[in-house]
Amino acid sequence: MTIKKLDDGKQIFIVDTTLRDGEQTAGVVFANAEKIAIAEMLCELGVDQLEVGIPTMGGDEKEAIKQIVKRNLNCSIMAWNRAVISDIKESIDCGVDAVAISISVSDIHIKHKLKTSREWVINNMVKAVRFAKDNGLYVSVNGEDASRADLGFLVQFIEEAKKAGADRFRYCDTVGIKEPFSIYQDIKYLVDNTGFDIEMHTHNDFGMATANALAGIRAGATHVGVTVNGLGERAGNAALEEVIMSFKHVLKYEVDVDTKMFREVSEYVSRASGRALPKWKAIVGDNMFAHESGIHADGALKNPKNYEAFDPADVGLERQIIIGKHSGKAAIINKFNEYDINLEDYEATDILKLVRSTSVRLKRQLFDKELVQIYREYENIISKEAK
Repeated sequence: MTIKKLDDGKQIFIVDTTLRDGEQTAGVVFANAEKIAIAEMLCELGVDQLEVGIPTMGGDEKEAIKQIVKRNLNCSIMAWNRAVISDIKESIDCGVDAVAISISVSDIHIKHKLKTSREWVINNMVKAVRFAKDNGLYVSVNGEDASRADLGFLVQFIEEAKKAGADRFRYCDTVGIKEPFSIYQDIKYLVDNTGFDIEMHTHNDFGMATANALAGIRAGATHVGVTVNGLGERAGNAALEEVIMSFKHVLKYEVDVDTKMFREVSEYVSRASGRALPKWKAIVGDNMFAHESGIHADGALKNPKNYEAFDPADVGLERQIIIGKHSGKAAIINKFNEYDINLEDYEATDILKLVRSTSVRLKRQLFDKELVQIYREYENIISKEAK
């Protein structure tokens, strides 16, 4: 168990799908060794369950899953399947302890993708769940496109899944069209009418994946699906690091996760996926604790809590005071103190003018060597004027 609500002890489980949904990002391929390394890092970090791939793809995909299972990691290993018996047989062959059985539940998908009926969907789901349970597996039934499905049908679908032995229902906001208020209402309705464990699986098409995941948890969901850096199809999924730090600092839950690993894990997945980690990325981006604006830098120097929601060390980062166009005197004085140069107030004012003009000319922040050079030039100017 990774997350616990302090007031009532409710447990929340983190399900990471970087190695399945994350790798389904267009153009992303993890090497087998990378998949194993990511799995090991995520389990060390404290994730409860890893969805590691799709065994029915065969080849390297299946081999990587088998190798992950052989590591005997301290977390549940899940494989993704269609509601097809042959898919589940491939998962069993890999030795996983859990399976996700996915099938469309919205009328849009049932009519235009599956070209069938609601009855067919339920019948095939039930057959697949029963087969998986007969083989001793933990089962998550995935309702693809659940956010566009009829709520009455979802209740029926969940009840049939329960009868067949399923362990939870994955509510998929497949095209990311929900917002937190409506998703809260939907999940509360499903929880109130089924009493079943629900996993939030949210996509970021409108930038609300993390907010939607948290809203679902507030409504009664017990599991939350995430990916490192929010990697995933189209605009991606709810980000592991965002969701967990939100639990810790926004919702004030007890979090048993080594958050200090976040930056390391994010950088590794960024390199392995070939997807750059933006400087402005929430929680783990370089700019999270970089201060340049005069007012902000001054406030952060006086007390970091003025402009930082948590300690940068909590996620493996360090505070940075950036010197550039928007810097103020306090930042200049602080920076030169690092060089054992104690500036007088008037000196800091003069040097700040030079810093700003240089930054505008170069269109960027300034490096330490450039600041030292500016100081030497300033000294020369003062020396000449004195003569």
